[in-house]
Amino acid sequence: MDHEKVVLDEDDMRRTLVRIAHEIVERNDGSAERLAIVGIHRRGAILARRIHALLHDLLEREIPAGDLDIAFYRDDVGRRAEQPTVHASRIDFALDGMTVVLVDDVLFTGRTVRAAIEALFDYGRPAKVQLAVLADRGHRELPIRPDYVGKNLPPSRAERVNVHVEELDGVDEVRIATTAEVLAS
Repeated sequence: MDHEKVVLDEDDMRRTLVRIAHEIVERNDGSAERLAIVGIHRRGAILARRIHALLHDLLEREIPAGDLDIAFYRDDVGRRAEQPTVHASRIDFALDGMTVVLVDDVLFTGRTVRAAIEALFDYGRPAKVQLAVLADRGHRELPIRPDYVGKNLPPSRAERVNVHVEELDGVDEVRIATTAEVLAS
């Protein structure tokens, strides 16, 4: 049996994404005309669409947005028993010279972000790549650090961070799940 604790509810998630959007505008104020948002499938792409809408309102103009599937860029693709679930990548704008903000739901080891950067460069050569994550849970295996963080979480490696979004899960929230084995130790 798992035990789950809500660490961000719907209102917290909304406020967090608004704050991240404001931070993106502040950091890129001088180069906002060269700004693009790209979400990492699945939940990162949904969060990216929300941030994109917020940026549109803040900047009062359209900025390029896309989403990226990294299934075949993962360093464990050949070692996994199950076949990866593949989603279509959609980047229909030129990346060259852009500041691209990659968006993901949870930053853990850094391997997903490494794969996303590799996939991104197959579409062009951005001037900068920044990283926005809803939750940073630590335990990095690669030297990757987010530029924008919604919430730093302290779970152990044995705990899971579960991001739920309305579009896929019927609710907006972030939970930390502790398995029965962790509770017993």
